Amino acid sequence: MAIKTVATNRKAYHNYHIQDSIEAGIALTGTEIKSIRAGRVSLGDAYVKPEAGELWLLNAHIARYEASSYLSHVPTRPRKLLLHRKQIDSLSSKVLERGFTLVPLKLYIKDSIAKVEVALAKGKKLYDKRESIIRRETEREIGRAIKSQKSQRR
Repeated sequence: MAIKTVATNRKAYHNYHIQDSIEAGIALTGTEIKSIRAGRVSLGDAYVKPEAGELWLLNAHIARYEASSYLSHVPTRPRKLLLHRKQIDSLSSKVLERGFTLVPLKLYIKDSIAKVEVALAKGKKLYDKRESIIRRETEREIGRAIKSQKSQRR
């Protein structure tokens, strides 16, 4: 099972508390999969929306394939996510009831099939973001101090 990560949504980890994640297939056209294999994908502003019993990936930018004609796909068109009915119903109910949102974390190719890792997430408040930034900076400083102590001992 060869897995090649094509794109990650680094903003999602900064803006949301990630609760649970699930792997979903994605319905694509021919030029879209070629562009994904070339690595021309951005998930920065992407989100998942439940609509009419289906899940849709919105605002994911898959660039036009360069070798295709001018009749290629629209880069930010809505794309249907492929999941089992029980999974869709479960995720949709959590989004509607509890104030969660669905965020794509990464897009990857698994055995020549494009997959999206979708996470159930809750938005962070501004003070939560500040806390995580402060925690990350203190961990870096501690790591630097330990590293400098090790180099001084030698």
